[in-house]
Amino acid sequence: MANVAFLGMGVMGFPMAGHLKVKGGHEVTVYNRTAAKAQAWAAKFGGRAAATPREAAQGQDFVFVCVGNDDDLRQVTLGAGGALAGMSRGAALVDHTTASADAARELAGEAEKLGIGFIDAPVSGGQAGAENGALTVMCGGDAAVYARAEPVIAAYARMCRLMGPAGSGQLTKMVNQICIAGLVQALSEGIRFAQRAGLDAEAVIEVISKGAAQSWQMENRYKTMNAGKFDFGFAVDWMRKDLGICFDEAARNGAQLPVAEMVDRFYAEVQSAGGARWDTSSLISRLK
Repeated sequence: MANVAFLGMGVMGFPMAGHLKVKGGHEVTVYNRTAAKAQAWAAKFGGRAAATPREAAQGQDFVFVCVGNDDDLRQVTLGAGGALAGMSRGAALVDHTTASADAARELAGEAEKLGIGFIDAPVSGGQAGAENGALTVMCGGDAAVYARAEPVIAAYARMCRLMGPAGSGQLTKMVNQICIAGLVQALSEGIRFAQRAGLDAEAVIEVISKGAAQSWQMENRYKTMNAGKFDFGFAVDWMRKDLGICFDEAARNGAQLPVAEMVDRFYAEVQSAGGARWDTSSLISRLK
């Protein structure tokens, strides 16, 4: 059992912190910028809500973070009121935010100055994965720090792996989002083609999902895509944020992302049509 803090009670962080308390058996303190969410978590799971990131981090073995972007991440970790200011030497900061590799390296450097470990650990699996404790976690950082953190992360992970030094987790998550963009667009085109061809689209997907076309997106999204339902899941706004991080990194390393760039433009059209908070599977709405 460890003493842990979790900063960020969004659709991911709320259930992840719950698994740390219930499945992991850890003592958990939570923080959220909207205090009511932290208080609601504490009421549900029996942990403690703190007023600031620094207060939440004091005396903890591990501090977990899951917020929106680079700026949010810096806000809750750096400065006089940030988590690092409250952490003790030998503790570890584990960041589940999907952020830039630069932000990960920056935080790793700041943590090292204080004798604090750091792991960048973005996740994949969406809200359902967080709620079911079945996330995939891709990590970057020091191997010894990772070895201490991995058994704690296991409370909500079905797969967790160290990919390399600080920033490697974020770079791996970029690969994940690049692949998803192409998969969702292809699935959208396939379902719409089946509909236009007069086929039973659900029956088509049930058949081809048992062959080489199978994917997580196909298994989990084909019914709602066929029905035109998108008011759930990972929002288009967040996907475009993630793809923007990918494009910035590609500009530095020389990678070419023509399909991802095209799909990003398609997501911009979905945003303009009022779908900013729709699930990423809403790409199919452009084809109707």
